[in-house]
Amino acid sequence: MIRVPSLRIGTRRSPLAVWQAERVRTLLSAHHPALHVELVFFTTRGDRELARPLPEIGGKGLFTQELEKALRNGEIDVAAHSLKDLPTTLEADFALGAILPRANPFDALVSRAGYTLATLPPGATVGTSSLRRSAQLLAYRRDLRIELLRGNVDTRLHKALDPGGPYDAIVLAVAGLDRLGYSERISEVIDRDVMLPAPGQGAVAVQCRADDIRALELLAALDHPTTRHAVTAERAFLQQLDAGCRLPVSAYATLDEHELHLTGRVSDLEGMQTITVHGDAPAGEAHALGMRLAEQALAQGADALLSTVRGEFPQ
Repeated sequence: MIRVPSLRIGTRRSPLAVWQAERVRTLLSAHHPALHVELVFFTTRGDRELARPLPEIGGKGLFTQELEKALRNGEIDVAAHSLKDLPTTLEADFALGAILPRANPFDALVSRAGYTLATLPPGATVGTSSLRRSAQLLAYRRDLRIELLRGNVDTRLHKALDPGGPYDAIVLAVAGLDRLGYSERISEVIDRDVMLPAPGQGAVAVQCRADDIRALELLAALDHPTTRHAVTAERAFLQQLDAGCRLPVSAYATLDEHELHLTGRVSDLEGMQTITVHGDAPAGEAHALGMRLAEQALAQGADALLSTVRGEFPQ
């Protein structure tokens, strides 16, 4: 009997997570036609605890720990993640075998009445569970009421579009809406000057065991160097601030020829104080660029802002 080579991809069960895992499977099959690729499904702590804000739950890897445990145990060969959900410091036995080409990294406003941020009525209610989003919303519009919104993309959209619902608008990632076919629901793509994205937003990462040479070789064909350089700078900014992915820290990098351009931002919860830093470096110095800008932000008082947030939402 001829043994067909196979690979098992671990994924969460949400429609967006499944889309991402299916995308990884499609690309693997295109590059390795003889490979049989199977999806293995998991429910994470972040999926189970929907009644509380994510920052309040605390801890790292809310959407990734169960998949990492399965990787260690050999239940799966690779795991597909939204990169923004992965802790910036990986355990030594793990590697990011591939980072796929990045989709639109920005945030979108969804409103059943078609409001934009500028046209929302005074005191409008906006739904989000993200401290990063809420802080930047309040920095732009102090009058807005921010209310908790949890659940997968479909659940959040249903709540946003419900005529009797409590939200005048909600904020979601453009990439998730595009990937699930909801682009027409977007009322406004929020300008980067108003709302910088989360580090790594819009990018899909494929994690594997660091010593799994076979998986690393299979995944190499999927890696997108331009995206990897950009998100490496963004994640280094977050890592050096020791902020975790739940605090109000944002970063966005672009690659122009061989030069990286990075903008990082740290906010307080009320949007009253914002520290924004900019810098450039060769693509090969992506990690160093992120760390350098984080040090600049710390020199401008970022640690005091984040310490206040940590007091309310321990990591």
